[in-house]
Amino acid sequence: MILVQNLGLHFAGSYLFENVNFRINKNDRIGLAGKNGAGKSTLLKILAGEQPSTEGNVEKEGEVRIGFLKQDLDFEKGRTVWEEAMQAFKELNKINKKIDTINHELVTRTDYESEEYHKLIHDLTDLTERFSHLGGYNIDGEIEKILKGLGFKESDFTKLTDDFSGGWRMRIELAKLLLEENDVLLLDEPTNHLDIESIIWLEGFLINYKGAVVLVSHDKQFLTNVTNRTIEISNRTIQDYKANYTKYLILRQERKEKLIQSQKNQEQEIKRTEQLINKFRAKASKASFAQSLIKKLNKVERIEVEDEDVTRFHIKFEPSVIPGKIIFKAENLGKSFDKHIVFQNANFYVERGEKIAFVGQNGQGKTTLAKIMDGILSYNGKLEIGHNVQIGYFAQNQAEVLNPNKTILEEAEDSATEESRPRVRDLLGSFLFQGDEVQKKVSVLSGGERNRLALCKLLLRPFNTLIMDEPTNHLDLQSKAILKQALQNFKGTLLLVSHDREFLDGLAQKIFEFRNGEVKEFLGGISEYLDYRKKENMREVDIEKSTVKKVASINVSESKNTTDKDKTKELKILENKLSKVEIEIENIEKDIKKTEDLFIQKNPTEEELATYSFLKKDLEELNKKWEEIYHELNE
Repeated sequence: MILVQNLGLHFAGSYLFENVNFRINKNDRIGLAGKNGAGKSTLLKILAGEQPSTEGNVEKEGEVRIGFLKQDLDFEKGRTVWEEAMQAFKELNKINKKIDTINHELVTRTDYESEEYHKLIHDLTDLTERFSHLGGYNIDGEIEKILKGLGFKESDFTKLTDDFSGGWRMRIELAKLLLEENDVLLLDEPTNHLDIESIIWLEGFLINYKGAVVLVSHDKQFLTNVTNRTIEISNRTIQDYKANYTKYLILRQERKEKLIQSQKNQEQEIKRTEQLINKFRAKASKASFAQSLIKKLNKVERIEVEDEDVTRFHIKFEPSVIPGKIIFKAENLGKSFDKHIVFQNANFYVERGEKIAFVGQNGQGKTTLAKIMDGILSYNGKLEIGHNVQIGYFAQNQAEVLNPNKTILEEAEDSATEESRPRVRDLLGSFLFQGDEVQKKVSVLSGGERNRLALCKLLLRPFNTLIMDEPTNHLDLQSKAILKQALQNFKGTLLLVSHDREFLDGLAQKIFEFRNGEVKEFLGGISEYLDYRKKENMREVDIEKSTVKKVASINVSESKNTTDKDKTKELKILENKLSKVEIEIENIEKDIKKTEDLFIQKNPTEEELATYSFLKKDLEELNKKWEEIYHELNE
């Protein structure tokens, strides 16, 4: 589909990459890997034709349509979400416009017998057939499917794009791109601004996509689930691995170990050659031999091993004074903006040392609750903050928090205490701000640099409670792994808003789910929570199917004669069994909910925890029983 030959790009004589060769095939799902600044996004721009290369070329084999998800948006004001999504169908829109024009002429003209009138009817027939052939009558269903998959509600379809934030407008741009059905999709950080449910939906969409996909992402699990090939940009060239991201990391480590050994062997050989040169260059009889060794040495292509440079980026969150057992206690907590209720009647408590993740669709109140807990926003209801609680808050949008007119050093020093002030420069160095870089203005920093500076500021003051809103935004995979380890070692309390499943896995021990204006507590990690949500969604679908089956069986039984009575009787027995199990499931779910509500009010005893465990086990067995009866009923 696309052939890349001898591609190179350099700035001021220094190569970003050179002699890059690879081919993009139809079913490829390629993840671009490499350090920040290696040239991943730049390579995407070159593939899209948005940026020229210094040398080499990118050849399309035949008519290849390329879709590129840009980070800079260009929306026409005054369009609704639906109208903007419709812009994806350029050819269909043109045909539709011609059909409307012809229909208008046919209505207004009266020369029914003229050649021009008959030609209009002929053109209308051709255009209508073309419209149908291109799937014009199915586009409404496609638009609805993709917009809903990316988190939009039906009520959003008629809203103006002007009313949406940058993150939601990026989703609209992604929706348009997916609707275009291009041969090759180039995606630069497609999961930015997406919640977990939308990311999972996008994974499924891309896995089943008919064309090729090339993407850059800092979401490790997303890369692993979607890709079947990884191209790494390293030391100005590429390495092509026929593997997804997780397998690539294993193969890369194996390759690196071999490369290090080869480098050591080469260094020994170079050292031995240099010793011979020094030994013979002063002797007239051996001078020509020494010169030949020098020429040979100059021709040696030195083996390079990329320095990952992670040792300097070492962070450790030190808790301050030990707070009381209860950090936060909420009773009927709620928040609304004018008539819009974000969430209401939230009841929970947070204990010392807990690590809790806030998950749910965007706009459900995760950031709002984080700001309420930090004292930034007012609220309804009651929120108690425990004894000796010292909160460190990491905001999602650092542009709102950092002073753009200050230098990196000034911003850090303003956050330091008397005790931590002498460590400011060393700490900035740990976050890769060294030498003259600390004099750069905050206004010129990239998103990743702003995040590192904000994290650095959190370490300059003692906190025993951290509230972090999307701390991994703009961080590369390496930096995320280091931050995750630091938070795992943090002895204080952590409240974390994140859509990164891999980052949350093994870090959060409890989930606060934000859904439909409610905040619900889930005891377990992110993997258990997602399994639970998947089962819930599947059960909803199965119940709908079961209802359809019931209606169908009734209709069929009414049209059968008496010889089918036995079969109808058997169906009714199974339906009664299914109904009975559903009632049991509903009752046990109520008991579990009551137990969980009780746990919010007070610490559970061992006996209560045992009862809770039995209830969960009973529910699991009932769900299995329900599935068995349901499948028997289908058969």
